[in-house]
Amino acid sequence: MGVNADHGKPLGAVKQFFFGAGLLGRGLGIILRSPKLLGLGLVPALISGVIYATALFFLLDYLPELSRSVTWFADGWSEWARDLVQVLGGLALVGVAALLGVLTFTAVTLLIGDPFYERISELVEDRFGGVPDAVEVGFWPSLRRSLVDSLRLIGLTILVGIPLFLLGFLPVVGQTVIPVLGGAVGGWFLAVELTGVPFQRRGQRLKQRRAALRANRPLALGFGVAVFCCFLIPLGAILLMPAAIAGATLLARQSLGHSIEAIKV
Repeated sequence: MGVNADHGKPLGAVKQFFFGAGLLGRGLGIILRSPKLLGLGLVPALISGVIYATALFFLLDYLPELSRSVTWFADGWSEWARDLVQVLGGLALVGVAALLGVLTFTAVTLLIGDPFYERISELVEDRFGGVPDAVEVGFWPSLRRSLVDSLRLIGLTILVGIPLFLLGFLPVVGQTVIPVLGGAVGGWFLAVELTGVPFQRRGQRLKQRRAALRANRPLALGFGVAVFCCFLIPLGAILLMPAAIAGATLLARQSLGHSIEAIKV
């Protein structure tokens, strides 16, 4: 159960959610006060940003054709019905692409910038008391673990994305309830993905990470949904990636019962 970081009192689910969302803001505050951390985190995010901006351009360029391809079953329908289904299909494609795009962007950026984000997370940990008996993981083992964990999470996202895509064809519900559900799913996976570095530092793998976050689900969802929404903003994923890493480190500490009150020096 989440607790109030200042007074140690249990928080309700709603307050946990907003406290978790606030961790992104706290991470941003840490990054803005340290240009060194900001510079470390922007380089890999910029590289990924160029790759994904190119992919987004081609997606939007071919969207009408893709929409017609996924709604082939409506070819023989009346013109208005066919057009409606194609529009719904296009919206569903954009929704699933946004979900997969945010998560794969995060995975690719974490892989590209593994040493950078490891350093950011370590510096944040040091500000809040460090990690007793921290496990030293070499670059290649860390990269291999991150790759395996990211592929597993992306695979799970695809499995979840398929029914969300199909539900996106439902009028009204597909354009209201499903995007909210997609944001919650995306937020959860982002929270799991972004906390990989601080959990590895404690010698814990994906299974233990999910268990710890599941025990603090509203907290993790609040953080993840906040990151997911910000990453949907143009350039948001690039500019806020360092803050997301810092916030994820705080989330890991909070989930494991470690202090997130800065040590005064």
